[in-house]
Parts: sequence; structure tokens; C-alpha cells
Amino acid sequence: MLLLGLALPCWVSAAPAERDAQALIASLARPAPARTPFAEARFMKVLEQPLVVSGELGWLGGDKLERRVDRPTKEVSTIADGEVTQQRDGRKPRSFSLKRAPQLQVLLDSFVALLGGDASRLSQAFEVRHESRAGGWTLTLTPRDPRVAKAIASIEIDGRDSEPRCMRMQEADGDLAVDLLGELATRMPSSPSREALSALCKGDG
Repeated sequence: MLLLGLALPCWVSAAPAERDAQALIASLARPAPARTPFAEARFMKVLEQPLVVSGELGWLGGDKLERRVDRPTKEVSTIADGEVTQQRDGRKPRSFSLKRAPQLQVLLDSFVALLGGDASRLSQAFEVRHESRAGGWTLTLTPRDPRVAKAIASIEIDGRDSEPRCMRMQEADGDLAVDLLGELATRMPSSPSREALSALCKGDG
């Protein structure tokens, strides 16, 4: 999703599979500000039905992200300078350190690196595995930091050509958040299941 070239020595020394992953990540680069619609289904053990929200994700440049939720209620979360600020309608803004929210730290590292086309940053924070298939690709990101891995087991990003379509964040406790991105966000089922969303993410739905 962004702008950032990869140095020539990286291309020369990298194995073929790694070069494929670097080329893919570079193709995702987008100039800031970059915004995309999203619809998220969050599957939690404490809930019988998934929690579904929708809105817009925005990369504002640098390490600044904005997550705007429009439905079912309005809320804006901004990550900037190591702080998270949340604003809900009718309430005072709430701020806290990003260190208290490993899920948001992982979102920041992955989203910014992808939008920046920054394979180096991505590989510093994650073990990166790239798989190609007919009609698309998958990047699997596994956190390198053991402390982060205690909260987030992995992130899978599915896409076609240079467009990410889906991001699935698997938490270590079994909870799962699935974000449909771009035009795919309009296809969030009214009663989503893990299986149905997996099919959409892989392009089978």
C-alpha cells in the first residue's frame, strides 16, 4: 500500500521466496494520506455472535493511523506519537499509551509497513511468509516479539494484484478479528461466520 523503495543489496542477497515477498510488499505502497473502507467481524469466546463494525481506516503518514467507526455507533481512534486517543459521540476523549494495547501496536506495525511498501520494517516486527495462488496471494505475519506473541498469534493478509482485500488477526486466546477492506467491505454478511469470511478473503465467495 505506499511509497518506499527497497535497497539493491536486499534484492541481490535475498532468496527467491523473499524477493517475491519484497516485490509484493513494494507494490502495495500508497502515498499518504491513504484511506480505505473496512468492515470488521470480531469473533470472541465471550459472545455468541460476532461483533460487527464498519467505517474507514486511514494512514496519515509516519506512525499515524486513524480508525473511524461509523456503524453501529460512531467512534474515532487515532494512533500517533505512541498514544491512542478514542473519541465517541457524547463522551470526552480518552487517551492511553500504545504499550497497553498490543493489538493496536501490531495493527500499526503491519498497516504502516504495508502502506509504506516497507518490507524491511515488516520483517523486523514479523516473520513474513508469502504464498501465491491462482487469483491472489497471502502474507502471513507472525510477531517476533514474544511479549506481543502472547496476545497476537498471527495476521493473515489476502489480496489480489496490488490490492489487499482482507486482514485476519488471530489472537493467542482464540479470538479472531476479520477486516474486509476496500470494495470487499460492502460484502460483509449480515450474520458472518469464520468459514464464510475465509471464503471471501480467499476469493472463493
